[in-house]
Amino acid sequence: MEITAAMVKELREKTAAGMMDCKKALVECGGDMDKAVDYLRTKGLAAAAKKAHRSTNEGVVAAWTDAGQTLGVLVEINCETDFVARNEKFRELAANLAYHVGQAAPAYVRCEDAPAGAHDAKLCLMDQPYVHDAKLAVKDYVAASIAVIGENIVVRRFARHQAPAGGFFASYIHSNHKLGVLVEIAGAAGDAAREAGRNVAMQVAAANPRWVRREDVPADVLEHERVIFREQMKESGKPAQVIEKIVEGKLDKFFKENCLVEQIYIRDDKLTVKAYLESLAPAAGALDVRRFSRLQVGEE
Repeated sequence: MEITAAMVKELREKTAAGMMDCKKALVECGGDMDKAVDYLRTKGLAAAAKKAHRSTNEGVVAAWTDAGQTLGVLVEINCETDFVARNEKFRELAANLAYHVGQAAPAYVRCEDAPAGAHDAKLCLMDQPYVHDAKLAVKDYVAASIAVIGENIVVRRFARHQAPAGGFFASYIHSNHKLGVLVEIAGAAGDAAREAGRNVAMQVAAANPRWVRREDVPADVLEHERVIFREQMKESGKPAQVIEKIVEGKLDKFFKENCLVEQIYIRDDKLTVKAYLESLAPAAGALDVRRFSRLQVGEE
């Protein structure tokens, strides 16, 4: 039986499932509308689609690193209520998706997130075959979880990084699972170095730096800060050269607040993060921070 666009539209209106899922259901059921509805319900797709308009303001962040800690992943998934965010099955879903991202190396969450002309289902997380069951796409695995858990679930974003030679990743997940950090450390991954990496990840979680070091701050951001600081001093009546010195002093404070290695170390306020890492050289060797990713539920 020929499956027409009108049939697909009718099924979509009845179930709110995706267009391609509706077409597949009709093909599988020989065009029988009632059977197609049941087909979608048994697959969890209709239930998932019906809930898709709900907001997803809660969620968790999961982390994964490989055995050598040279590959690191963070994934944020959202749900509707804190009750589900604390559900073990929901957190297991997040952990499984983090592992999948590590193994399958997607570039985008969804194909519509890809730049124009870069559409490739192999690089789209939701369309990839799920690593634990290749018969399912990741979107099918998520839909099945929605049907079991009973709330809308959205895979919001992920970070995936590979460390070059001479580096490793450390991760930290806050106790409420709503905040996760991944830090890449340059150095040998011994026990002392791994502990230092975790401590730096905790620093990123607590102090929320924007960059690793001052050289990473974009020029337009610096100029914007300078303009603000100059405006602050405009009515001071001080000579221009004095104002410029004050502006540079304010910029220095800005760096110390926003650049990770210049921040005061949260576990010892007599040290900066850079000084903390340098203090570990006898036990851990030379260590430095290359980059970090920080995901917090609900934040951009």
